[in-house]
Amino acid sequence: MPQIVINRELCKGCELCVRACPQKILGMAKEINSKGYFFARVEEQKRCIGCRLCCITCPDVAIQMRVHGTMVHYFAY
Repeated sequence: MPQIVINRELCKGCELCVRACPQKILGMAKEINSKGYFFARVEEQKRCIGCRLCCITCPDVAIQMRVHGTMVHYFAY
């Protein structure tokens, strides 16, 4: 089962991942991070299909995906 991991301190709240998710499982948190941004959060993890569109879309590389405990990286920034 895929698991989305969002680094709330890297997220700038652009909402691109929220719009990219075909399952609509991402949303924006009501609290802010240390930089003053509302950050993305996972609302329904169990509905994730592992498409990784959120990871690819994130311009701040704040989203990672784990599948069976293995971290999946797309870019070596």
